[in-house]
Formats: sequence, C-alpha cells, structure tokens
Amino acid sequence: MKTNLYNLENKSIGTVELPEEIFAVKWKPNLVHQIIEAMLANTRKPWAHAKGRGEVRGGGKKPWRQKGTGRARHGSIRSPIWPGGGVSHGPLKERNYDKKINKKMRRAALFSALSKKLADKELLVIDELKTAEPKTKIIAGIASNFRDKKKLTSLLLIPQKGDKNIYRAARNLKNVKAIDPDSLNVYDIVRHKTVLIDQGAIPTIREHFHA
Repeated sequence: MKTNLYNLENKSIGTVELPEEIFAVKWKPNLVHQIIEAMLANTRKPWAHAKGRGEVRGGGKKPWRQKGTGRARHGSIRSPIWPGGGVSHGPLKERNYDKKINKKMRRAALFSALSKKLADKELLVIDELKTAEPKTKIIAGIASNFRDKKKLTSLLLIPQKGDKNIYRAARNLKNVKAIDPDSLNVYDIVRHKTVLIDQGAIPTIREHFHA
C-alpha cells in the first residue's frame, strides 16, 4: 500500500510504500484495550501496606498468666484484637499486579493501532526524521509544524534506530516523546495524538516484530 511522504516542514514530497501486514490491519479496540490495561498493570507498584502482628512494636511479654485470672487468655498485646495491634487481612506490599501478555496479541494490537493512526491521518511518514545537533529548539520547531497550536497535541517521534540526537533534543519538550522503532508499544501510540515515523525505521519495525 502507498501513502504520502512528508518532509520536516509538513509538506508532501511524494509517496512511500508501506507493508500492509503492519499498516492495513483491522481495528481491534477490545484487544488494544486489553494490552494497554495489562501494560499499565505491569508497571504498577503496591504502596499500601498494613503491619501484621509480627511487624508492630512491643508485645514481647505475655499480658497476664494463662490461668487463674478469670480473664480470657492472651499471648501478646499486639494481637489484631487489641488496640494498637497488627492488622488482619490488610493490604500488603508483596502484592503482584502483573498480567501476562501474549507476544502474538501484543504484536496484533500494535499493528492494529498503527493502522488506525494511519487511517485517521494521525500517522505521517517522514523522509528524514533527524537533526544535525541534539538541540531542543530544533525539535520544538519541527513539532510546531505538525501540532495544532490551539490544542497543543502530543507528538510521538520514531526516528531510525541509533539516532541519539532526536532522543536528547526531545527530552525537555512537554507532550513530545521519541522512541526506538524496535521499542514501539501500543500505549505510546494510542496516548499520542500524532505519530511521525522515519521511512528508514519501517524496515526495522518489520524485522523486529517479524511482520
């Protein structure tokens, strides 16, 4: 399939051939949602933690002798039924939120998201997405050519692998992110309004994800 090829001034300069198995895939919203949900779950770290009876301070001595007092028997004042004692069945920091993501599902969701972006004209192929110097001002100028200034839409840059200038220059820009073609993921594609991809990065994507 063919699509327009653009320069860094957002002007069409011709056409480029794209692999249909990556950029002409049916939109699968349920699958994309499932993968994004799993990705976010895998980055989640538990912060809530309630101390059990073995973690709270004190309670080393038996409150009173076992028999003869007429009161109920107790072994520690840090039992969950005592004020200031441990918590039963509370949240623990050892909780694991990870979800398994099948490789084929991840790849299918990625190609579906790329195809959707291309169909919605939110993915543009650039002839050369590179800069001579790693300067934020240069990337800011490029971004202004592709962003809606009123809405300040987010921008995802996918240069050729190993082009460090783009990554360094995009670090300090709000709503602009640069990512390696072999590190593409559904979350970043869906999260950013416009995607700019170097035409030289397409073979890398095709080879890395075995399209």
